[in-house]
Amino acid sequence: MTDFLDLPDLACDDVGGATLSCNDEFFAEKENLLKPAAAVWKEHAYTDRGKWMDGWETRRRREPGYDWCVIRLGLPGVVRGVVVDTAWFRGNFPAECSIEACELDDTLDLAALASATWTTILQPSALQGDHQNAFAIAHPGRVTHLRLNIFPDGGVARLRVYGEVAPRWSRVAGLGGVIDLAALEHGGWVEACSDMFFGSRNNLIKPGAPRTMADGWETRRRRGPGHDWALVRLATRGLVERLELDTSHFKGNAPGHCLVEGRLGNGPWRPLLASPLQPHTRHRFDAELRRVGPITHVRLNVFPDGGVARMRVWGEPLLAPPRGLTALDGCDHDEAQARFLRCCGSPAWARAMNLDRPFEDAAALLRIGEQLWWSLGEDDWLEAFAAHPRIGAQPAEGTGDWAGDEQAATTTADDQTRSALAAANAAYLDKHGFIYIVCATGRGAADLLADLRARLDQDRESELRTAAEEQAKITRLRLHKLLEELA
Repeated sequence: MTDFLDLPDLACDDVGGATLSCNDEFFAEKENLLKPAAAVWKEHAYTDRGKWMDGWETRRRREPGYDWCVIRLGLPGVVRGVVVDTAWFRGNFPAECSIEACELDDTLDLAALASATWTTILQPSALQGDHQNAFAIAHPGRVTHLRLNIFPDGGVARLRVYGEVAPRWSRVAGLGGVIDLAALEHGGWVEACSDMFFGSRNNLIKPGAPRTMADGWETRRRRGPGHDWALVRLATRGLVERLELDTSHFKGNAPGHCLVEGRLGNGPWRPLLASPLQPHTRHRFDAELRRVGPITHVRLNVFPDGGVARMRVWGEPLLAPPRGLTALDGCDHDEAQARFLRCCGSPAWARAMNLDRPFEDAAALLRIGEQLWWSLGEDDWLEAFAAHPRIGAQPAEGTGDWAGDEQAATTTADDQTRSALAAANAAYLDKHGFIYIVCATGRGAADLLADLRARLDQDRESELRTAAEEQAKITRLRLHKLLEELA
């Protein structure tokens, strides 16, 4: 339920988030909601309005209704989960909360909020006091603003909004020139790292200058062999022109030196830069860089351990018109997942393909698709088989016209052939435990019937392999069709 906690916080004020308005903040200001640090308690601290609290707190409500606060996300994106933190609010926390969301074309247009269409992404949900109340969010759309509603009143210390950044690439491209290809605000993502004991890997590509040592990526002290690393998926494919590695605030714990590597898609890693690093220094590298052509990923290796506050990968984005493969790479997570499932009914395969985006080219898409298919187990294969209609039956829901086109010859077959196909299908399923799978494109009904009867005699192990080979052919053809549709 809380896998989303690994994602960046889209609302924190150090990434540009802001509380725009609220109906009441009598005891404590709304701006506290988005502070990056955890809420604190100050014993015996009072203001002229009551106990000092590190959060947003409204007065006690004496009439019907509820309290609310509108928040502009610093990083518009797809929200995957929220944490409504009621730290230190024990007898004065809300009983429930709900969250609404909207998307504005211009995130700074305050007037547009009055006519915005708000969608509830978290139904009224019970809260515990002095607790990090975590809620997964299933809303698939891009969000720029949230409205936190609390019932009926009370205090919330922090609101954390975790998700995937979804920039408007048309606007980013319109800036022209070089951009930070790794920037979180552009859609970069630190996919993994060797260790982040003291500081989150997500800090490495955050916007803005680091505020403190805590606002960077820092590993524990290494006592054995090896080194630490962080893997960054760039926002888009690009040509790197310069690098910036900032060790600000890391004075006695900066790495001794670094190796930065780049790769295109799933290709080999190629070195871009090897250099010593100095403590508390903003390093800029230009002439020292090795030019390796377009890349989609960067790996920062630090030796042997230590902290890096920020990494900037300045380069020229290689953007193409929104056609074919580029359009697929530009889909959000859920849309891409649905498109891949249309090509192959194995959720495991679709998830793996989604994670491998962006693809270097169409050939890489097809190659990786086949590699992933053969890496799956029998249960995953059977899920893919089950997504197909039987030969001669109605297409499966979600495949559009593809299955119908692939089996076009069976729709015009005579009644005797269709009846024989149905009987052979039933016998095949009864013997092998899965439906007859065949790449039917361009084959006639009589040919398919003969093939079905021949395969009916095979043992299950041999037939499972044959069916998997046919599924691989179907998937390959459908990936071609997908690119054609997006072109």
